[in-house]
Amino acid sequence: MKDATEATRAANRAALAQVPLADQQSFEDARRGFIEAQGDKLITRADGRVVWTLKGYEFLDSEKTPDSVHPGLWRHARVNTANGLYRVAERVYQLRGFDVSNMTIIEGDSGLIVIDPLISTEVAKAAMDLYLKHRPRMPVVAVIYSHSHVDHFGGVRGVVNTDDMAAGKVTIWAPAGFMAAAVGENVIAGNAMLRRALFQFGAMLPRGERGQVDTGLGKSVSLGTVTLIPPTNLIEEPVETHRIDGVEIVFELTPDAEAPAELVMYYPDFRVLNMTEITTQNFHNLLPMRGALVRDSLAWSKYIGGALHRYGASSDILIAQHSWPVWSGDRVRAFLRKQRDAYKFVHDQTVRLMNHGYVGAEIAEMVKLPASLNQEWSAHSFYGNLKHNVKAIYQRYLGHYDGNPANLDALPPVEAAKKSVEYMGGAEAVLEKAREDYARAEYRWVAQVASQLVFADPANRDARELAADALEQLGYQSESATARNACLQGAFELRNGVPNLPGGSGAAPDIIRSLPLDMYFDFMAVRLNGDKAAGKSIVLNWRFTDTKQDYVLNLENSALTCVPDARADNADATLTLNRATLDEISLQKNTFPSALQSGQIAVTGEPEKLVELLEMLDTFPIRFPVVEPRPAR
Repeated sequence: MKDATEATRAANRAALAQVPLADQQSFEDARRGFIEAQGDKLITRADGRVVWTLKGYEFLDSEKTPDSVHPGLWRHARVNTANGLYRVAERVYQLRGFDVSNMTIIEGDSGLIVIDPLISTEVAKAAMDLYLKHRPRMPVVAVIYSHSHVDHFGGVRGVVNTDDMAAGKVTIWAPAGFMAAAVGENVIAGNAMLRRALFQFGAMLPRGERGQVDTGLGKSVSLGTVTLIPPTNLIEEPVETHRIDGVEIVFELTPDAEAPAELVMYYPDFRVLNMTEITTQNFHNLLPMRGALVRDSLAWSKYIGGALHRYGASSDILIAQHSWPVWSGDRVRAFLRKQRDAYKFVHDQTVRLMNHGYVGAEIAEMVKLPASLNQEWSAHSFYGNLKHNVKAIYQRYLGHYDGNPANLDALPPVEAAKKSVEYMGGAEAVLEKAREDYARAEYRWVAQVASQLVFADPANRDARELAADALEQLGYQSESATARNACLQGAFELRNGVPNLPGGSGAAPDIIRSLPLDMYFDFMAVRLNGDKAAGKSIVLNWRFTDTKQDYVLNLENSALTCVPDARADNADATLTLNRATLDEISLQKNTFPSALQSGQIAVTGEPEKLVELLEMLDTFPIRFPVVEPRPAR
């Protein structure tokens, strides 16, 4: 990583005047209720591989902002170093800094209610061990998943005793639609999302002033064992009140804002409002850089406003499943108002300008937070990115197409780059002009034009270095941790090539086993290579002996479709197997040919038809390039 240029240093100095650095409330709020820190201890897998540590973030001890980090992000990253066990209220505790998310524990009459057991079992167990070191040793009697993202359920087997679960001593609560969202979001497009997540979270970047400093929601993501236990109880009504082990909890659904399936909670016994991930200490993202369905900013604002209306007057403390609490009723209400208005302002101003005829890229340059929100730390884009969010709102309403027919069928990246470079006088002429623009600190344009050079000729080393230099300076100037991480990861790959990533699906065994068969066949269908399938027709019956399910899989017109609860009389073959065999194949512990040979899959009819279909399915590479073109096919 290179030094910040004088232009970047000047930009970050200028940003000092735009951020409320005199406000130190966040540091006090993050420390309040502190009991004991986890510190920089290593949390490891059974094989010794490190799952989580805060080691490497010592550079954040300094109050002085380095030239290579935006001053707002530097402050936020320093607050996010708070870690350990914290008392929120009588019988309410949080474990922070064990993962990108928080784990909340409520002490019931006879046991513990655990809310969001982090990403992986190793960190969840370490967090629970620290809690039990200071509090009465009681069993876990309930787990609540606030929503369907993995950092809020993946560590469940680290806190739940399997025997207690089997004996019915533990209930698991979740919002309606949780399982479909939890197992489905990262399956259909999961391979691409996993690759892009490296840019969003910066997990492969070195920790340091010129590397990864934060993710915006927390320091980093744990790399341990992901698990999933299906819920036993679903919240299905918009608002439901339940008493769990003597603790009254008001559940309120908030779907299709931060997650497809999500809820917030109010604990009237303790006057604590848990906004889960609907409000955090930053302006969230409406379209994660890793990819997802565009989130509904308008609904998001209304959920916050509803919580303010229903629970604001009776809440003394606000917590979330990321970041730190807001203390005292007046501050809770002020916080909710600012969060509500941030999502509403950006939504309304984007749509207003959209209706004037401006396109997403233009609107992103025009929308600025009003001073009243810009002086509120929690409205800053440490995790989300204001420009990216504006474009997401535009995309939600109008899609990627900007209405100009010239862009309706634009050339793809490589062809467009080659023609652009040719029109600009060739690579050397473009490089000469781009270096002059770099010297003038026009980093955004240099990143764009140098990227064109790379796509026109990925072997052009000078172009790669210049593009990397420009991205690096843009990263240093970004207040958004995710935008910083993306720029720095891009710079790294331009200089060093695509990193050597492990193979595999990336999906945890529990998630694979929880995948509905409909979704399994949908994923098989997106792997179908249409060219290889051209002119082919295959009909297969699938009979699952343990789940008593039947499916017809039909290939024609280069499309693979399935019909549940059906059998075809004209099937080319009928496959009889159990779900466990299919899961072993999905987890790459078995293969279809091996299962056929061993008798785990019985086939009547023409078994070669299954083999023929399997030969048409693509295997997705995780090491595909992002900041340079794919190799020619």
